[in-house]
Amino acid sequence: MIIMIAAAAENNALGKNNELVWHLPNDFKRFKSLTTGHYIIMGRKTFESFPKPLPNRTHIVISRQADYKPAGCIVVKSILEALAICPKNEDSFIIGGGEIYKLALQYSDKIELTRVHHNFEADAFFPEINPEEWELTHSQFNSKDDNHIFDYTYQTYTKK
Repeated sequence: MIIMIAAAAENNALGKNNELVWHLPNDFKRFKSLTTGHYIIMGRKTFESFPKPLPNRTHIVISRQADYKPAGCIVVKSILEALAICPKNEDSFIIGGGEIYKLALQYSDKIELTRVHHNFEADAFFPEINPEEWELTHSQFNSKDDNHIFDYTYQTYTKK
């Protein structure tokens, strides 16, 4: 399966200035649990937002820069090229950013979304989820607490 995984605000905000605008430790743990051992596809700016490559995952970075060759990554020029590299019998994850999500939406089978119940100013956004194309198959609400300053819901959408 091709799975998009993201955390997006009520207004679909993903981040600003190549950074997340919230901190949800449980969402990071969920992301790590779901993506470890798999291929992860991202844009160059998303990759550059990490302090180092994420452990135990195969990184595919989409970039138009011909000379872009970060250590330990597979660099491709398009979403189709990225998807062609992924093993067909395993789950692969699209992890961002906003433009990559828009390109990948039509090729994805599932969306693992953490909906952050707040609106944020942002410069990167998750695409709209069309209810005629996607079915919400799981939803788990989580209340804010000492480590999470916003309520959030884990949502799983499956392509109809």
